[in-house]
Amino acid sequence: MRIRLLGGLEVTSREHRQVRFTTRKTSLLFAALVLAGHRGHRREPLSEAFWPGRGSDQARNSLRQALVDIRRSFPAGGDAPIYIDGDQESIALITGPEETDISIFDRKLEAGRTADLAFAADLYRGEVLAGEAIPDGLDEWFRPYRSTYQRKALQLVERLSLAFSEPGSGEESACERLAERLLAADPTIEGAHRALMRIHTLRGHENAALRQFEACRALLRKHLQAEPEAETSSLAASLQSRQGSEYQRSAPGPDLVPQPQAISAPAKHHDRPSVAVLPFQNLSGDAEQEYFADGIVEDITIALAQFRHLYVIARNSSFTYKGQAVDIKQVGRELDVRYVVEGSVRRTGDRLRIAGQLIDTSTGAHLWADRFDGTLANVFDLQDQVASSIVGAITPKVEEAEIERAKRKPTESLDAYDYYLRGLAAFDRTITSRSVVDEALRLFMKAIERDPEFAIAHARAARCYATRKSNGWMVNPAEETAEATRLARRAVELGWDDAVTLSYGGYVIGYVGGDLDGSAACIDRAVFLNPNLAAALGVSSWVKACLGEPDMAVEHAALAMRLSPLDPRLFAWQFNTGLAHFCAGRYDDATAWAGKSLRHQPNYPSAMRVMAAGQAMAGRIGQAQETVARLCLMDPALRLSNLADVLPPFRRPDDRARYIEALRMAGLPA
Repeated sequence: MRIRLLGGLEVTSREHRQVRFTTRKTSLLFAALVLAGHRGHRREPLSEAFWPGRGSDQARNSLRQALVDIRRSFPAGGDAPIYIDGDQESIALITGPEETDISIFDRKLEAGRTADLAFAADLYRGEVLAGEAIPDGLDEWFRPYRSTYQRKALQLVERLSLAFSEPGSGEESACERLAERLLAADPTIEGAHRALMRIHTLRGHENAALRQFEACRALLRKHLQAEPEAETSSLAASLQSRQGSEYQRSAPGPDLVPQPQAISAPAKHHDRPSVAVLPFQNLSGDAEQEYFADGIVEDITIALAQFRHLYVIARNSSFTYKGQAVDIKQVGRELDVRYVVEGSVRRTGDRLRIAGQLIDTSTGAHLWADRFDGTLANVFDLQDQVASSIVGAITPKVEEAEIERAKRKPTESLDAYDYYLRGLAAFDRTITSRSVVDEALRLFMKAIERDPEFAIAHARAARCYATRKSNGWMVNPAEETAEATRLARRAVELGWDDAVTLSYGGYVIGYVGGDLDGSAACIDRAVFLNPNLAAALGVSSWVKACLGEPDMAVEHAALAMRLSPLDPRLFAWQFNTGLAHFCAGRYDDATAWAGKSLRHQPNYPSAMRVMAAGQAMAGRIGQAQETVARLCLMDPALRLSNLADVLPPFRRPDDRARYIEALRMAGLPA
C-alpha cells in the first residue's frame, strides 16, 4: 500500500521514499483522482473546480502541468501499478487493488469476517484528507467522500464491537483504537462510546464501562445539549443491573489473584514481587466520591496486573479492608504481599486531591508518595491520569527495592531471579562502561543457566549485545550478532505474553538483527499488552522513528517520560526523541534532545551522533565538528566506511542518506 487518504495524504514511491508534489493543488488533484478510481473525472469540470476564476485555457493548462508532476512520480509502463490514463476529455488514475488504503478498506468491509473488520479498523486513521488545508471551493468537492467514509467508520466500530466474544484478541484491540480515534475527532459519537462500553464489559470492568457512559452523557450535554440515545442508555442500564446483583454476593477469599486481561499464558514464578492496592480513603465526607475512590483502585489494580513481573492481589480481596483501620505489616502477612499501595481522595468545592503512597510491608517504610490535583469537570481524565502516574511511579520503585533485596542475599543462595536482578542493577548503572555491561551480561547468562526458560533474562542478555554494537565494542561482530539475535528470538518465543520481554527482545531483533518488521510486531504487541509500561513506549519511539513515523515516535517517547520521569533509561528516550526529530527534518529540535540525553549520559555515542548530524544539517558546522571530535575520542575506529555497523535500520532511504551525509559534513573520517 503506497497511497493513504484516511487520516491524511501520504504517498510513497516504489523505493519507499515519500512523494512530495510541487504544489498543494497537485496533491489535492492526486487525492481526487484516487477517490474517483478507474471511472476518473472529465477534464473540464476538474480544471474549473481546482483553478476557478481563470480562463478555460489557463485552467486546462494548469491541469496539464499538475498531471505532468504526477506522471513524474508515477510514470506509465508495462508493469506500473500506478499510472495516469486518459484522453482529451477525461482523466483517471489507475491503481492496483493493494495500492490505496480506501480500496483495501472497502474490500475488507465487504468481506465482513471479524479479522477483515479489524484490519479495516486499523486502516481508518481518521477522516479522508484529515489535516490537509483544503480551499473553500474544493471543500465541497471532497465533502461527499469524507461523509461516506466517516459513516462507514461509524458503522464499522459498532459492528466490530459486537463481533468478538473473548477478551484480549487483536480484533478487540483494533476496535478500541478505532473508537478512541473517532472520539478524538468528535467526542459525541455515541457508537464509539458504546463500543468502548462493550469492550470494558467483555474484560470484566463494568465500573469502567459505566464511567464511559457517564463521560458520554456529560459530553453530549456539553456539546449538543442532548441526552444519550435509547440504545446507549439501555446498555448502561443493563450494566448497572448486573453490577447491583454482583455486589450482593460475598467477596472471594484473599487467595484470589487476577490474571491480566490481555494475557493467556501462565506466568513463571521467579519469587515475583507482590503488591496489593488497598481501598483509597474518602476524606471528603461526600458519599458520591466513593465510586471515584473505588474506581481509582480498580484502575490501578488492573494496570499493575499487566506487569507480569508483579504478583497483584485481586481488588475483591483488597476490599475486605475497606472502612477498617489497618496495620500495614498485618496486611502484608494476611495477603502475603511485600508492597502495598494506599491513598486518599479529598474534595473541596469543585476541586479534587488524590494522594497515593507505596509502602514496604516488611519494614513499614514509605518508598514513594505523591499527590494529584484536578477538578470535578475532568474527573474521568483525572482518574486515568492518577492511575497511570501511580503505576508508572511505583513499578520502578518496586524494581529498585527488589534489586536491593537481591544484593543482600549471600551468593550461594542466589536463584535465577536474584542473578537477573543483580544484572539489572549493573546494566542500569551505566551503558558507557564496557566492563559494567560485560558484568551485566555475565549475570544474565547465569540466570539463564539456572532457568533456561527465563524469558526476560534472555531479552536483557540480548540487550547487552545491542549496547556492545552501539558503542563499537563487538570483537567478533558476526558471532555476537548471531548470539544476540538467538537470545532475542528465544526471549520473544518464551515471553510472547510478557510486555517487558517483548520490548527488549523486539528492540534487539530490530537493531542487531536488522529485522525492522519483526521488531515492530514485538514492540507493538508489548504496548498492546501493557499501555502503561514506560519501557515499551520508550522502545516503541525508537522503532517508530526507524519506520519513518517521527511524530508518533515523539509522542510515545513523551508518554514514556511522563510515566517514568526518573527512569534510569530516560537518556535513551531523549535520544529517541532527537532521532525522530532528525528524521522529520527538525534539526534544531534533534540537537536539543540529543543534548538532553548527553546531560544524563555524557558519553553516550548514539546521542553524540544525532547531535553532530543535527548540528551539521542546521548549518552549525563548527559545533558539529567539535561533537564529532569528541565522538572519535570515544570510538577512534569509527569511520564513514563502517558507520553502517552502528546505524539504526532506517526504513526510509532518505533518512539514512541524510544521516550519513550530515556526519560527513560534520567531519567524520572516510
